[in-house]
Amino acid sequence: MTVTAKICGISDKVALDAAISGGARFAGFVFYPPSPRYVTPETVAHLVSNLADEVLRVGLVVDADDSTIGGILEHVPLEFLQCHGSESPARVAEIKSRFQLPVIKAINIAGPKDVERARDYEQDADWLLFDAKPPKSMPNALPGGNALAFDWTLIADCSWTRPWMLSGGLDVDNVTEAVKVSGAQVVDVSSGVEDRPGAKNPARIVAFLDAVRAI
Repeated sequence: MTVTAKICGISDKVALDAAISGGARFAGFVFYPPSPRYVTPETVAHLVSNLADEVLRVGLVVDADDSTIGGILEHVPLEFLQCHGSESPARVAEIKSRFQLPVIKAINIAGPKDVERARDYEQDADWLLFDAKPPKSMPNALPGGNALAFDWTLIADCSWTRPWMLSGGLDVDNVTEAVKVSGAQVVDVSSGVEDRPGAKNPARIVAFLDAVRAI
């Protein structure tokens, strides 16, 4: 089984170059201002201006309206939009139709009911992404990128009509076990390759991608 990776929350050229040289399949850019990984569309446009086909560009938004998404796409050529908020299946379908881009829908997982909720998105989303649901007691929790993992056995025996990614608390030390337990063929990392929230470490990016390639 070949496993590929998405490096999310890229905000500078050093991190992007590390993702490309390490063989990442996807590069994720966060267009959500409260996040420490937030980047402006203008910044991302500059970062990807000379990018060829080495990596697929993903724009992460959280409950964004059409004007916000349209403003991003005016500056940045994206291959995917990632909806990481409380977007309904109908909203996912609306975004796909309006912007003519495939949509990755993130589902925050804490228990079996969350896994079942993902079924509601199979018809409208092009990809599913399973992330950890932060506990209500966690202060200043973000929609994603909280360095939390969930119980991978919750999705271990599931089959889906859409391709999917595993996210949430992954790093170089646990990604092999995460893939073994969950059956994931695509893994998504952000905090696990950082020195602090928003500060990607290129050496950690390369080490993570080396570990993924070795699976």
